[in-house]
Formats: sequence, structure tokens, C-alpha cells
Amino acid sequence: MSSPLAPQFAFAACQHGAEAVLKTDLAKRAPTWRPAFSRPGFVTFKNEQPVTKLDGFQLSSAFARTSGLSLGSVEGETPAELAAAVWQLPEVAAARATVRLIDWHVWQRDVVAPGERGFEPGPTPASQEAEAALRAAAPEDFPEVAPGPHVTPRNRWVLDVIVVEPNHWWVGCHYSASRPACWPGGVPPIELPEHAVSRAYLKMSEALWWSALPASRGEQVVELGCAPGGASQALLDAGLLVIGVDPARVAVELQENPLFQHVCRRVSEAPRSLFKEARWLTADMNVAPAYTLDAVESVVTQPGMHVRGMLLTLKLPEWQLVEELPNYLARIQSWGYRDVRVRQLAFNRQELCVAALRSRGQRRVQRESRRRPRQRADDRHSTPPKPLGE
Repeated sequence: MSSPLAPQFAFAACQHGAEAVLKTDLAKRAPTWRPAFSRPGFVTFKNEQPVTKLDGFQLSSAFARTSGLSLGSVEGETPAELAAAVWQLPEVAAARATVRLIDWHVWQRDVVAPGERGFEPGPTPASQEAEAALRAAAPEDFPEVAPGPHVTPRNRWVLDVIVVEPNHWWVGCHYSASRPACWPGGVPPIELPEHAVSRAYLKMSEALWWSALPASRGEQVVELGCAPGGASQALLDAGLLVIGVDPARVAVELQENPLFQHVCRRVSEAPRSLFKEARWLTADMNVAPAYTLDAVESVVTQPGMHVRGMLLTLKLPEWQLVEELPNYLARIQSWGYRDVRVRQLAFNRQELCVAALRSRGQRRVQRESRRRPRQRADDRHSTPPKPLGE
């Protein structure tokens, strides 16, 4: 007997402005999926054949913030009308009959790029209003869902309701098989704290969440390009000791922190002896990727250096640089980092985050060790780590 749910459409969220690069990337990785409906920050794809293997389905791309199976769309004049239409969709009924939907993610596509005009990804008034209407119209036998922004446990089926326009919602579902899949819209529930000196705090916090960097409290990390210090603050809040390298000045909050050491020089001029105890390295430099990698290579390949892992931000001043990404990743691997992952974070701008470890086995350290940083505590089948600073 065939499954009642066999969709031919899928959806993906991406950064506002990254739709074309997402489509190009998926054309290489999954050529049977062809672009269909598209709006800034949201793209759907069609396959000639229906999806029969549902568990773990995703559109694998560094530019897909989250993805899932499409169940159609609804239009209406009010949130209440739209919510009622969601529950009446035959595809939603088929999904409920096929898989056990126990949660929902209600989110709005990004209306502008992160950081533009003060915008940051996450809950919006429109998504909150949509979720309230969805809750009010939900069938009595649908599992109770926690109110407000929340993180779904691992390995659960989730109903997605995406506010594409105020009068047009898209509906889908996905399986929470990864950390980003546990976050509504692929955006971790991180807010910029009052003490943060820049939005780089958000980027570094998300990088730590996504990568699950297996660092222990009290270990030393080198940050290349640290000014004004937002990312360093996130590392400090995670319990790490930070050596920041940048010829520019850092904020007073960093200068006064005894766990932070500022090397006010260019990377090429910094004494390598300062880094001998460092086990981790991060870099977010306002230069082209090749120059960032030059700086990183000059540190991690020095004799006596024992950097176990890295979080690198690769700026993309032109989207065409994406074509060089395989070469960038191969270069990182040539330094002895065999486990290399890449993702455009929700709080990134036109850039990518690369997480590099010596081996994939290092990822298990965080799950198994009892000395986990409290901000990124995680277990094998539970929720992703809590926000930094909690």
C-alpha cells in the first residue's frame, strides 16, 4: 500500500538576496529538483517524481537555512481565515495520517538582509500573529505546542507555516534531524544582549550553536580580526579565554576583561609564541576569502601549534566567489582538518561560516564529556544548546 503522503514539491528558506545562489547550488547537488515558486528569502522546488523516503529529507545546501516537504499554500484576508485554511488542506491531513506531527514552526521569510535597517532574523509580529491564529484553529487532537519561540527536540516531525505575504502562507513539514532543523525557520533563538558591542556577537553565538564546537571552559581561543569585540564577547560568555588579534582598538568592555588579551597588531606581525596554548581559532576579517585563509594558515601551520578546531567567516563581496568554495575547503583540509562543514548562518550577511575539526570523532566529545560549556550543553536526542548567556 502506497503512502498517502508523496509530495513532489519542497521548500527552502535562505537569506534575503541569496535565492539565485541557492538555486545554482542545488542545481549541482540535486539536479532533479527544479525551482518553482520564489520570493526573496523563500524558494520552492519541484521534482518529477514524488518523494517516497520521507524521514530525514532535506535540500542539502550551505545556503538553505531550513528546508522541508511542501504541502501547498493558502490565501486569505485575515490570519484566522488563513489558519483555518491550513488545517483544511488535504496535504496536511495526509501528512498527519502518514507521519506523527507533534510540533509546528511558524515563521516569516526575511524581508531584508540581516543587519539592514536594524532587522535581525527571528520571530516577527506577523509570525506571532499567525501562530496565535494557528493555535486557535488547531484540531483538538493535535499535540499541544509550547507557546512562543521554542526549540523542537531532535527527531520529530514538524509542521511548517511560512508567512510569505500577509495574505499568503506556505505550508510544509520537515524532520528535525539536525540542530538547525530544530529552530523555527532555521534561526536559533538568540538575542543581542545589552552588553554586546556589535552584532558579531550574534554571528559567533550562532556559529557555536550550529557547530557544537567541542571546546571546554577555560580553554584558549585565538580570534583573528577581533575589533570591536562582539564575537570575542560571545566566546568569553561561553567560558573561553580569548586572545584577540587586530590592529584596530577594541571596546573598553574588552580591555577591562581579565580573560581577554588584545594583540594590537596585524596577524603577520603577531608573535606566534603568544598562541602556543591556543586550542581553537576563529577569524572574521573584512577581506576576501583567500586573504583570510592566508592569515589562518600562517598561524595553524606553525611548528608547535595545536589548534584542534576553527570557526572561520569567509566574506563574499561577490556571489561569484561561491564557485571557489570547493578550493577554499580543500585548502583548509590540507592543513589537517578533515571534518569541514559550511553554512550561511541566519545572522551572517553576504558571507559563510566554516567549521573545521581535525576529525569527525571530535563532535562526540561534547555529547560525552561532563565538562561541557553550559551555553552549548546538548544530549544525543534532546534540544539544541541553550542561548549563550543563559
